[in-house]
Amino acid sequence: MMSSDFVAAIDLGSNSFHMIVARIVDGRVQILDRLREMVQLAAGLDSRNHLSGEAQQRALACLARFGQRLRQIPPERLRIVGTNTLRQARNSADFVSRAETLLGHKVEVVSGQEEARLIYLGVAHSVADVVGRRLVIDIGGGSTELIVGAGFEPQHLTSLRMGCVSLSRAFPEGRVTRSQLRDAELRVQLNVEPVREDYLGRGWAVATGASGSIKAIQDVLISEGWSRECITLDGLRRLRSVLLELRDIAAIAERWQLEPARARVFAGGFVVLHGLCEALNIEEMGVSEGALREGLVYDLLGRIRHEDVRDRTITEVTRRFGLDEAQAARVSRTALDLLRQVSSRWPLKGEEMRELLERAARLHEIGLLLTHDRYHRHGAYVLEHSDLPGYSRDDQQLLAALVRRHRRSFPSDAFAGLPKEWARPAARLCALLRLAVVLHRGRSSDPLPALGLHVAGRRIRLGFPRGWLDGHPLTRADLLCEARLLRKAGFVLELDDRQRQPTDQPAMDQDSHA
Repeated sequence: MMSSDFVAAIDLGSNSFHMIVARIVDGRVQILDRLREMVQLAAGLDSRNHLSGEAQQRALACLARFGQRLRQIPPERLRIVGTNTLRQARNSADFVSRAETLLGHKVEVVSGQEEARLIYLGVAHSVADVVGRRLVIDIGGGSTELIVGAGFEPQHLTSLRMGCVSLSRAFPEGRVTRSQLRDAELRVQLNVEPVREDYLGRGWAVATGASGSIKAIQDVLISEGWSRECITLDGLRRLRSVLLELRDIAAIAERWQLEPARARVFAGGFVVLHGLCEALNIEEMGVSEGALREGLVYDLLGRIRHEDVRDRTITEVTRRFGLDEAQAARVSRTALDLLRQVSSRWPLKGEEMRELLERAARLHEIGLLLTHDRYHRHGAYVLEHSDLPGYSRDDQQLLAALVRRHRRSFPSDAFAGLPKEWARPAARLCALLRLAVVLHRGRSSDPLPALGLHVAGRRIRLGFPRGWLDGHPLTRADLLCEARLLRKAGFVLELDDRQRQPTDQPAMDQDSHA
């Protein structure tokens, strides 16, 4: 068995798949192994954003090779993320499901903002610190990330929908003509124009590039003697002239000894980088070895140390939306207590379940900033469509789904839109959240009595000390109303006000249809 000191990360990029395996030594990350394959997933997207079977097979074959290296790494010490192509592909869920089956691990599809945050984190840990701000540029296959930050903290992030694969489509049949180059450059200018003034106004002391395309361009500039150790704007202008002279992808590959897959996207990556340097007045740019996969490892290290950026995100969102933190804390405590009591009978064990329920409880009233009417719907929309650092697209969907169904209607197909393996756990977590919300509807600071929650399949029995419900008729009425709503989702809620002392789980008949 591999030591628990080992961690790993896989970046399912639009152009290349990367994997790193590292060891944590005295709190430091020691990279042990790196694997890279140019899968060119973005090249498999058709005009309707469907990922071709051929591209999927290339990707899965690569992951099968990666998977051999991952067999003994625990799930909590591995992160696998998909980026722009899997964000855009209409059939990405099918591919993700096949990849998860192959690897035996969860695959997260992250937003452009989250991708940018992780890239910055990887770069900041891989290069020397600077006084002042740093601009980081990462050119992927389908998107380009721009990040301004200081130290290890990103301050402003943008993901532009252009990359080395998508821009290389401007040069069909392997030719680089003057008119095609100008058209491609215009596309870059149009993408950069909306953010150009904003970034120039922020300023930075150092610019750093982080991607295979940028490294390949740096190697060409150095080999030609146009630069000593970095990328310069003058060197890029010289490279542009030579590309027009060579005109042919095969000639470009031969002159600079580029592997075929790199040669096919070299012109596209060059157009993006040159356009950004011209638009943002970047005269000189260093190049980092670290990027998204290193950022994943450092982010994972933070989670292992219980320095999870997702917790910081929840705190920031709570403050930004002016949530009632005392009420959120009451609902959260009760929901977690109910989870503790049923986790042995409902398969809801593990830190992931606990964290999801706690975060949903803390944010369940986020929609109140807009209006009280249907605030659960507004809250779900905010959570699903906001940029939440540390969260994947699936994470946000799960969180939004729980908030959406924490009150009022609870149909049997409430979670049908979630990944299949999450539909049942989400329904059960939602039932617990709903009970906690109902129990604290009065927003009183008075503590609840000792509750006993017992489950068997979809039967739920909520126990109270003898006579307590008689003294709280409004709570009884709320719970009876909730029982009717839960019935639509297939749950049967029973109230028991005769309990003497709650126990963990007395024997109950199992529901074979749960």
